[in-house]
Amino acid sequence: MASDKWDKRLANLLVRSGLIEPEKAEEARTRAAEEDKTLASALVESKLVDEKSLLSVVSRETGCPPVDLEKLAPDVDLSEVFGQDLSTYYGVLPVSRIGDILTMAVSDPFDVLKLDDIRIITGLEIRPVLSTEDSIRSASDRYYNKRQQEMEELFSREDEHEMILTEEEEEEQTDDLSALKEGDESSPVVKFVNLFILEAIKAKASDIHIEPMEKRVRLRYRIDGVLQDVHSVARQMQMGLVSRVKIMANLDIAEKGRPQDGMFQMRVDRRKVDFRISIIPTTWGEKVVIRILDGSALVMTLDALGFEPESLEHFRWAIRQPYGMILATGPSGCGKTTTLYSGLTEIMSIDDNIITVEDPVEYQMEGVNQVQVNPKAGLTFAAALRSILRQDPDKIMVGEVRDSETIEISLRAALTGHLVLSTLHTNDAAQAVTRILNMGVDNFLVASTGLLITGQRLARKLCTECKKPAEKNPEELARLQFTPEEIESADLYEAEPRGCSHCYKGYKGRVAVIESLRFTEKIRRAVVDGANALAIKKAARTEGMVTLRRSGIRKVAQGLTSIDEMKRVTMDD
Repeated sequence: MASDKWDKRLANLLVRSGLIEPEKAEEARTRAAEEDKTLASALVESKLVDEKSLLSVVSRETGCPPVDLEKLAPDVDLSEVFGQDLSTYYGVLPVSRIGDILTMAVSDPFDVLKLDDIRIITGLEIRPVLSTEDSIRSASDRYYNKRQQEMEELFSREDEHEMILTEEEEEEQTDDLSALKEGDESSPVVKFVNLFILEAIKAKASDIHIEPMEKRVRLRYRIDGVLQDVHSVARQMQMGLVSRVKIMANLDIAEKGRPQDGMFQMRVDRRKVDFRISIIPTTWGEKVVIRILDGSALVMTLDALGFEPESLEHFRWAIRQPYGMILATGPSGCGKTTTLYSGLTEIMSIDDNIITVEDPVEYQMEGVNQVQVNPKAGLTFAAALRSILRQDPDKIMVGEVRDSETIEISLRAALTGHLVLSTLHTNDAAQAVTRILNMGVDNFLVASTGLLITGQRLARKLCTECKKPAEKNPEELARLQFTPEEIESADLYEAEPRGCSHCYKGYKGRVAVIESLRFTEKIRRAVVDGANALAIKKAARTEGMVTLRRSGIRKVAQGLTSIDEMKRVTMDD
């Protein structure tokens, strides 16, 4: 290992300089290995050698000038060039930049492979200066904490010294894909892709965005439903990053002019994580979005989803019916599929034949027959449903209703003795009824088969470590439809704008805001009579439906989320 070689070399240097006896140096090396530390750290901690003398000896030997990071204030703009995770991974810290030369604090100036990786990633020439591993780690913590606080401002800037390829140079540039194809861990691109994927999983991100821009490539993670800037790398890395992702997803590397979709799987901490890839050409190159499908992060119990007590009672009643249609509605990424999975998990029995048709199959469920849609092979939702009905099913889950043929087959399956669950993209539960009717389905078919429709959103949860009490404004709360009792009893909180080490801008995690529209006799009559969404919603409220806004208000009153977040994800009733 590189660190072992450096420790041996450092021990010899210190012995030759007379700073330490050979026996003491060997003892320190043994202790450092046992405690999983570097020799330099072990020597300084045990006070066998002081840091200043150690750096002086290494500096004379290597010609690399020492630097006192305690007295140095690195330029925060350098975090765009070299982010915290790269700094931690390589054990270095950017100090300053002049033109195309980046001064970097290192603890091992002989590790030329590491320096070469950094040169390729940043697109800059590296000038190493000398420090100890402990000093670099301590300075990195101080430096990047400041960077985190100013992240929003930082990523709105552009560095005028960024190295840019001319159009002619970019056309002439060729990728050496041999290392990428083989997954060679020594390749800087492979290292970087692995690093940001693992980082995104650790941060519980749902998506990774690789976005080519005029002067750089921006990487963003969607965490708790909000995109966050995390890395900015040199433009030269764009082709390598996209090519590596294409190789992992078994896509066409040479094709750069049309959209491509694919999937791959990685094993992380002894579990399998699936990734869905979408690539589209943009002005500055191909943009990549990686959707992370981590089954370990999936909530599979209804009690943990965030249903209001009344809505949960209605949902549990619906999933226990022998036949009928259940719909989960809302925008992409609001947890519709998770809700249906959780419902299936609760009612799953060895006596039932449960089949799902999905695009894609996001999470593997033991005991469930899951079908992956494949339009190229003619296996559409409608075609799969027709075949499924010949497979003697008891319960069917359709990943998404996209056309009139699919919804009509689903409703007729519900009419003939099957429990059918599916999702639909509408703003709320009431609008789902009019959307289905607009697809050309008979009012009677919808009214006779419908059991329940949920509408849902995901609101960011306030960080329990840094949330702070919010001032009550009774007039504003009344306008937002809080009841007098809620206004009186609610303890309101708001997010700390800068957040803390546990969260991002005062929020950590998400909670579901859910409404459930149960098909009572009154609702069925309204559907048969062709009532619009507003009338259906009004009727449902008289039947006791807790709307999205009411659900959001309750989450605010419970101190789970803020008024701003509630207003962001719900509308007035």
